[in-house]
Amino acid sequence: MAERLLQASRQRRVKAMTAAAGSAGRTAVPLLLCALLVPGGAYVLDDSDGLGREFDGIGAVSGGGATSRLLVNYPEPYRSQILDYLFKPNFGASLHILKVEIGGDGQTTDGTEPSHMHYALDENYFRGYEWWLMKEAKKRNPNIILMGLPWSFPGWLGKGFNWPYVNLQLTAYYVMTWIVGAKHYHDLDIDYIGIWNERSFDINYIKVLRRMLNYQGLDRVKIIASDNLWEPISASMLLDSELLEVIDVIGAHYPGTHIVKDAKLTKKKLWSSEDFSTVNSDVGAGCLGRILNQNYINGYMTATIAWNLVASYYEQLPYGRCGLMTAQEPWSGHYVVESPIWVSAHTTQFTQPGWYYLKTVGHLEKGGSYVALTDGLGNLTIIVETMSHKHSKCIRPFLPYFNVSHQFATFVLKGSFSEIPELQVWYTKLGKPSTRFLFKQLDSLWLLDSSGTFTLELQEDELFTLTTLTTGGKGSYPLPPKSQPFPRIYKDDFDFDYPFFSEAPNFADQTGVFEYFTNIEDPGEHRFTLRQVLNQRPITWAADAYNTISIIGDYK
Repeated sequence: MAERLLQASRQRRVKAMTAAAGSAGRTAVPLLLCALLVPGGAYVLDDSDGLGREFDGIGAVSGGGATSRLLVNYPEPYRSQILDYLFKPNFGASLHILKVEIGGDGQTTDGTEPSHMHYALDENYFRGYEWWLMKEAKKRNPNIILMGLPWSFPGWLGKGFNWPYVNLQLTAYYVMTWIVGAKHYHDLDIDYIGIWNERSFDINYIKVLRRMLNYQGLDRVKIIASDNLWEPISASMLLDSELLEVIDVIGAHYPGTHIVKDAKLTKKKLWSSEDFSTVNSDVGAGCLGRILNQNYINGYMTATIAWNLVASYYEQLPYGRCGLMTAQEPWSGHYVVESPIWVSAHTTQFTQPGWYYLKTVGHLEKGGSYVALTDGLGNLTIIVETMSHKHSKCIRPFLPYFNVSHQFATFVLKGSFSEIPELQVWYTKLGKPSTRFLFKQLDSLWLLDSSGTFTLELQEDELFTLTTLTTGGKGSYPLPPKSQPFPRIYKDDFDFDYPFFSEAPNFADQTGVFEYFTNIEDPGEHRFTLRQVLNQRPITWAADAYNTISIIGDYK
């Protein structure tokens, strides 16, 4: 492996030396120096004493709720372009994990998502758009990890109570059918299943769910709990050996890069299973850049999942533009590839689930942090961030003050990395447009004559990836159409015998579920309609209205 790296590096070096010396625009980007020791911190990257925890990936949430609602209505080629920016390897965000809402008919932030079982004897695995989205993600990245989590549940499971744990077997059966349906109807293998988003867990329900999954031959589906806080789930697991055994991952939401002692004592995988949730400006990108590194450094979290995947809902609904990118105008085709896409790429394009963190990770002397990961086959990826307090505040939790200032950071490669000949360099600078760069490839670092030592000059709000991988790429398409308001004149007669999606374009259900309906007994103008289909109130996650609501059009 080392010999191949060395040979390839020499070939690239010859090409680089025969090309124009120095690239245009380099004057504005930072200084990278080999073997020049300057005042400042020195950081050793070494695998001689073994490796840290296994890396499980970076992902995003579709749902919780209806956050991808408008995406499905985009015309081609724009819809496929958006999906490429999210999922295509070595192109954009290149996500490792897609987590979706198991629709439960209730309001779950920006709308309702339909259940596959509105009623007790009802099963339909083609409602909504999450099935479609998972297939599109798999089409681009066959290795993407799929997760499902309920926010609300259809009312019949509660037997008159607003509670999903009235009949544990019934609720476990309901969740199991969603997993089986994903495979049977869409050839989708669900890898992880959750309990109840940010609400109470029931210890016996978790055990019943595990037994039912095993009985159905779904042993490989892992359980993550409890998608809320680190406690009381961690303490409960330490007090109950069976619970400890059936839960594979502890997932916490918005942990502020920190864990609690009990969580670590379980010796389970620890994930930030929902994080970010911040407007996708450069401040949001700074938030993401900071937590992707520090969730592991401070909290041993080996996966971080951003809410939400793409802001494809009317912006005036709660948490407008809190997606990795924005696609909220299917009528115009306009979308925006926001800076969090490129911040994600700094990690996702140069790592994979199954890689390992080095033990030698940490904070920089004058603010910021660094992590390093390896595939154990000679490849190394180093990610350095210097996000300032002002420009990296997430929407939650409160961020205590810290300072970041100009510094030189010297890195020393030791152990199996000491003879790496070359590192590719990718760079982001957030902030003022005049000094802003997003995921720019810089000249390689040649380490042949430097004893594996190099120095970075670091300013505030920067992100570096230094890697042996040469596969990274900044994908692009021609600019999409310009932004347009919702059309003043709009009509839809719902005239579809076999609609591809169950919901009519651009309607965003807020309470209840509206679906295409064909009245075969009406030969006239009311043969094709859009109708509300629920006959009872769901087990709610939010404060659903008592009258059914769907919205469409221009908020103004």
